Amino acid sequence: MPRLWDISPPVREGAPVFPGDTPYGQRWAASIAPGCPVNVSTLTLSPHVGAHADAPLHYDPDGQPVGTLDLDPYLGPCRVVHAIARGPLVTWEHIAHAVHALPPRVLVRTYQRAPVDRWDPQLAAFAPETIERLADAGVRLVGIDTASIDPADSKTLDSHQVIRRRGLRVLENLVLDEVPEGDYELIALPLKLVTADASPVRAVLRELT
Repeated sequence: MPRLWDISPPVREGAPVFPGDTPYGQRWAASIAPGCPVNVSTLTLSPHVGAHADAPLHYDPDGQPVGTLDLDPYLGPCRVVHAIARGPLVTWEHIAHAVHALPPRVLVRTYQRAPVDRWDPQLAAFAPETIERLADAGVRLVGIDTASIDPADSKTLDSHQVIRRRGLRVLENLVLDEVPEGDYELIALPLKLVTADASPVRAVLRELT
């Protein structure tokens, strides 16, 4: 069987979120007991908890919600590129070694070890020019192993605005610690949340055969 890499961080109480965003919470609405045959939980969370797909509605007041998006960008050939500890912005020079004949999906690893249990205010992000050049190369989806493709303190969201203008899709909060550079099949389908600005995904990479 082809090998699978689970590139989703754990989602649980204490999972990091942007300051001010809704953290993950869970309570039991029903518990197995005499007269009750099941456990049923109630969840509260931001759709940006864990690995997630941003929808255009997240960064464009007239953008599509996540549940109406075409699923094709989230499934198919993908390249993982390492740009580990290269500074606050991933520039074209940081990924130029791996951009020959790019598939339509590119995921960039910036952490040596992703901080799955803490918020990182110094997270690495994409330089907007990098997104432009990836779009020029035919890339339809970009992903990163940090909480945002823009710096945590950005108020202009320049890379998100390039994504909006060029019609790309984005995955954030991936965990690429164990994934070698190379080509894979990406499977990271968002939920059909028809009015939401994002959706959690269970993101996996499958070995190509």
